[in-house]
Amino acid sequence: MAVTHISQTQMQPAPVTQEATGRQMPSQTMGGANNPMKSTWRTWDKSRWTRHHYLYDWLNVHPTDAGREVPVHQKTDKMPYLPHFEGHKWILAHALWPVVLHQVILSLTGWQTLSWGWVFLGYTIAFKINAVHEIHTLRELGHQYGFLDGDKHARDQIPDSDVSSVFHSLSSTSTIRPMMSVFLAYRRAQSPVNTFTRNTLPSFLPQNTASLIAWNTAIVALEIGLYGIVLDFFFYWYHRVMHESNYLWKFHRKHHMTKHPNPLLSLYADTEQEIFDIAIVPIATFVALKYGFQLPMGFYEWWLCHQYVVFTELWGHSGLRVWTTPPTTATWFLKLWDAELITEDHDLHHRKGWKSSHNYGKQTRLWDVVFGSTCDRIEQVEGNVDRERAIRMNFFGAPTLY
Repeated sequence: MAVTHISQTQMQPAPVTQEATGRQMPSQTMGGANNPMKSTWRTWDKSRWTRHHYLYDWLNVHPTDAGREVPVHQKTDKMPYLPHFEGHKWILAHALWPVVLHQVILSLTGWQTLSWGWVFLGYTIAFKINAVHEIHTLRELGHQYGFLDGDKHARDQIPDSDVSSVFHSLSSTSTIRPMMSVFLAYRRAQSPVNTFTRNTLPSFLPQNTASLIAWNTAIVALEIGLYGIVLDFFFYWYHRVMHESNYLWKFHRKHHMTKHPNPLLSLYADTEQEIFDIAIVPIATFVALKYGFQLPMGFYEWWLCHQYVVFTELWGHSGLRVWTTPPTTATWFLKLWDAELITEDHDLHHRKGWKSSHNYGKQTRLWDVVFGSTCDRIEQVEGNVDRERAIRMNFFGAPTLY
C-alpha cells in the first residue's frame, strides 16, 4: 500500500474545471481569481479578519490543520471501518447528556418543569457543543486516515468569499432546529423520564415498570429509524427536483460549487435551500411521523432524531476515507434493499455531479435505489475494507483503533 503524506499548505484544493468534473462548467467557476472555492484567508494578516474569522479560529473548527500532513492513498488501498456500535455510542452519548442534565435539574430542585425559554437555550447550546465536537473528531480522522479522491485533490476549505455565510448557515441550523422542536413538541408537563415511563403499554404485555420502559424504548428506536427514512424521502425529491428544474437549479447551484466538501460546507447554499434543509424538511418529517404514522414524537424523541441526522450530515460531507454507513435503528431494513448510504455516495454527488446528477439521498440510499438514481462507487467498495482495523470513537481524546 503506497501512502503519501502531503501537508495542507502544500496541496491546495484545485479549481473547479471541466477536466475535474467531466462536464462543461460555468466560466465563473474556472480557476484563479474567479474560483468560488478559493480559500486563502487563514494566511491573511489577522487585521483583515472579521468576527467570523476569529470565531472559526477560537472554536477551532477548521476542516484541516494548516501545515499538518494528510495521508494520501491510491483508490485501491484498503481503509479502516467504523462499526455501527461506535456510531451509536457516539451519537447517544452526545444526545443524552443534555437530556440527563435536564432531568437532574428537575430532580435536584424539585421543579415540575422548565420553561420553554430555558429548554430552548439549553438544547441550543448542547446542539452547538455536539456539532463542534464532531467537527473536531472528523478533522482528526482526516489527518489519520486521509480523504476520498485524495490522490487527485485536497478537500475544499471555507471560501474567502463566504466566510460569514458559511458560519451563519451552521449557526442557524444549531439554533433553528432546537427552536422549532421546542415550539412544536415541548410539553412542560412531560419530563425526560416520562418519555420512557408513559402509560402506553398494550394490554397483551405484562403491566409492570420493566415492560413499560422496554416498550417505550422500542417506540423511540422505531421513531429514530423511521425518521431518517421519511426525512430522506422528502429530501430526496426536493433535492432531485432542484437539480432537474431549470428554475430551481439556481437555488441549489451554489452548494455544488464545492467538488470536495468538508463538514462546514454541509449547508453551504443559498437562503432558499437553507430554509428547506434546516426547517421545512425536518418539520414535514415530524408531521408525517406524528400524524401519519401516529407515533408519539415528543420533544425528547425529536431531539434524539436530530442528533442522528446531524451526525450523518456532517460525516457525509467530510469525505473521510473510512468505511462506514450511517448509524440507524433501521439498518436491518436498509440492508435488505442494499440501501445503506456510504460516505462516498454523497461525495460522488458533489464530485461527479452538476445539474445532472445521481445519489440524491443524504441519510440513506433507499430512495436512490427505488427510483434508479444510484451510481457506482469507486473507493468505498467491499474489497477495499480492512476488517482488521476498526475505529473506536472516544468521547474524550482522538479516535483510536481497537
